Amino acid sequence: MKLLLDTNILLWAAAGTFPKSAEEYILNDSNELYFSPASIWEVVIKRSLNRSDFDVDPLALHNGLIDNGYQQLVITAKHALLTGTLPYIHKDPFDRIILAQTLSEGLTLMTSDEKISAYPAPIVFVRK
Repeated sequence: MKLLLDTNILLWAAAGTFPKSAEEYILNDSNELYFSPASIWEVVIKRSLNRSDFDVDPLALHNGLIDNGYQQLVITAKHALLTGTLPYIHKDPFDRIILAQTLSEGLTLMTSDEKISAYPAPIVFVRK
């Protein structure tokens, strides 16, 4: 299975704290794991806000994902255009582009976001 992991799942995977329900997918060597540059961008923005509850180093996250075999899924204009056709179930631009990438590239999205899981798309929903 080709899985695109949303930002929360990526952060949990990087920290080794993902839920058991995600473990069977993430640790399964037959699955291909992808991340979106939108997730890295989201981490960069959150880090730049100097929030006391968020200290993730975006470069370390990126390098760790690459080092652990995650594949980066490039964002294209096709993905951006597809976001305009999505119903407004979820308004977060990072989540919308990740969902558009999922749909456009025939992937399955792994998410912990209930709003995203309401879309008619191939989704693996996990709870923390």
